[in-house]
Amino acid sequence: MTDISKLMPIGHFSSLSRISVRMLRHYDANGVLAPAFVDQATGYRWYSHDQLREANEIRRLRDVGFGVSAIGALLASRGTRAYTQALSAQRAGLAEESSAALRRMALIERMLNQQFQEDAMSAVSAQLTYLHEQTLISLRGRVPDYSAEGELWARFMPEISAQGIRITGAGGCIEHDGEYREHDVDESVFLEVAPDTEAAEPLSVLHFPARRVVTATVTGPYTDAIPWAHAVIAAFIADNGLRPAREDHDLATHHFNIYRNDPSQTPEAELVTSVFMPVVDALSDVDSEGR
Repeated sequence: MTDISKLMPIGHFSSLSRISVRMLRHYDANGVLAPAFVDQATGYRWYSHDQLREANEIRRLRDVGFGVSAIGALLASRGTRAYTQALSAQRAGLAEESSAALRRMALIERMLNQQFQEDAMSAVSAQLTYLHEQTLISLRGRVPDYSAEGELWARFMPEISAQGIRITGAGGCIEHDGEYREHDVDESVFLEVAPDTEAAEPLSVLHFPARRVVTATVTGPYTDAIPWAHAVIAAFIADNGLRPAREDHDLATHHFNIYRNDPSQTPEAELVTSVFMPVVDALSDVDSEGR
């Protein structure tokens, strides 16, 4: 017969372990932390002092975000590489959640100052202009989302230096997806170079013909300023008998941004971006159904 004089009732164990009685019962039901003894007649649960260490580990795993089923698996894998990998993956996930929360807080601050921003943005105007032929050195790739564009630049700039390529103009980004994507974004980062520039993989040289574009230049965080520029450009296009020239297969027709200052050295509120939309007349290149 079990000597319960050396055991603790569930309430006392709850107090010492800092885990509620409800959760102790839940852990028992899911095979995570079973009592040392259960009185079959009364249903009372009793725990040993040795189980406090186990309870402490369970509480820590719970507090960093692991669910009950994961906790059970992690307890079984303690001391193995799988345990360390699981903790590292959880840390990375929490870091991303923290970054996302900070981005949301920054957005709230900007929304609280919305009137100031709208007054500043209301001064933004679009114009139709003509771009002469361009030669660009570029690196194309997929990134997790639009905010991760810096991953391409981190690969791009060392490669330019390694290949000894001379830069002659501003840089920016071409967005290749025909729609907004929440994940797996297809982009090219670029810098202007001389027409006779040559490059080896993973870099590409792009030769673009002269183009008509509608452009707007905005100041502020990219997540706010660039959509505002798109709205201004779209209104200008609609009001002036134009339409976007975009063809999926023709990179020269994709809209793009040029960054007028270095985002790594410039406060978000002072970032300056020029947005460009290649256009044609609305009645040109009518498809067969419209003829």
